[in-house]
Amino acid sequence: MTNPVPALSAVLGGPVGRHARRSGIWFSPAPWAYLTLTVSWLIVMVRQVPCQGGGDQYLPWMCYSDIPVLYYWRGLKDGLVPFLQTDLEYPVLTGGFMELCRRLVLFLGGKGQPGLSADEVSHAADLFFAVNAVLLFALMVVLIWSHLRLSRPWDALMIAASPAIWTVGLINWDALVLALTALALLAWSRRKPFWAGFWLGLGVAAKLYPLLLLVPITILCLRSNRIRAMLLAYAGAAGSWLAVNLPVYLASPDGWLNFWTFNSDRGPDLGSLWYALGLIDIPIESVSRLVTALLVIGTIVICLIMLLAPRRPRLAQGAFLMVALFVMVNKVYSPQYVLWLLPLLVLARPRWVDWLVFTIAETAYFAAVWGYLDSQLANGAGQERLYVLAIVVRIGVQLWLCVRVVRDMLDPRLDIVRAGGLDDPDGGVLDEAPDAPWMTRVLRGLSS
Repeated sequence: MTNPVPALSAVLGGPVGRHARRSGIWFSPAPWAYLTLTVSWLIVMVRQVPCQGGGDQYLPWMCYSDIPVLYYWRGLKDGLVPFLQTDLEYPVLTGGFMELCRRLVLFLGGKGQPGLSADEVSHAADLFFAVNAVLLFALMVVLIWSHLRLSRPWDALMIAASPAIWTVGLINWDALVLALTALALLAWSRRKPFWAGFWLGLGVAAKLYPLLLLVPITILCLRSNRIRAMLLAYAGAAGSWLAVNLPVYLASPDGWLNFWTFNSDRGPDLGSLWYALGLIDIPIESVSRLVTALLVIGTIVICLIMLLAPRRPRLAQGAFLMVALFVMVNKVYSPQYVLWLLPLLVLARPRWVDWLVFTIAETAYFAAVWGYLDSQLANGAGQERLYVLAIVVRIGVQLWLCVRVVRDMLDPRLDIVRAGGLDDPDGGVLDEAPDAPWMTRVLRGLSS
């Protein structure tokens, strides 16, 4: 089920007649998607209210957010500028977004300097959270707007209605990277590879994972001999990333390097497979090396599948597999990482059954991590066992989804997006592109 119009028409009085005009709000996905997103965002904002009043952030409200916490912990309350005067564990563009919000707080009458009273700091922190909530909602609108302009606009409802927005939408600044990645995919679908790379470069400057999308772009462009488009995407990505990062690096090399050293030096953390193994007394040495090795091996396997599949896979399928690989083997899985996968899953396999199973597993993990941190999951050793189970189930569902995507890649008849003879309607220059002559010879050799 991908289009709710038939169900809606039954509720509203039966199917549309043959000569009726299918126009207006009832038959356009955009109003429904924006309305659903607005309701979802209101839900997540209401959920945050108890924490703004000093309530328990883990249980029962489960309304923890990095946004006000880091306002205190990273010196923004004292007027410190990210990277230049205080270290951040985030890439440059996310730090720039935080600085923008800090300055908007000052514009709105909040104070940010040393020596303030507790009430003045609390008022400024509340303003900071409110400003972030409004701007992050605007970025989520960009995400939905971009998906509405792809080949299956009704699928945008699968994003807008996701409980992931209700639960983790305001934990961190991930809406920024979601919007930039969506703009990149939209630009690619419009046959604008340079601008796709431009938005991807900005996405990498906000969070690291959009870099992974260059892998399927590279492999699929090589397979279809679209080298110029590939190089234009590289150029756009490198240019925008350098434009954002180079000034900060020149101004404060140590501040710029903090993100990289922080993530390189950290050990197994919450939500990861490695953290779960540690909880059941199976410690893993040299986790960073093992994660790197698994990423390399997994990437090679995904690239081989994209190269050797009987028919060139869709870009969204390769993108989902790469990001899913990253979150499954990474040293940490923060609850908001579900938002990284959600739009790509909707593009790679827009089926409500997959969406539902994914939603159940991720929501269960969301509840489990707060119960674990608050020591309320179970008594004694059962506490850790239940948390490990939640991690295993979540990773298992992600792996199951990857298997289903790979199955669609190897047998395109199972791919709902390709129904009716379509190729890759959001693939831009890749859509309807024949395999390169060398690739044709390879596939012929494999089939003979």
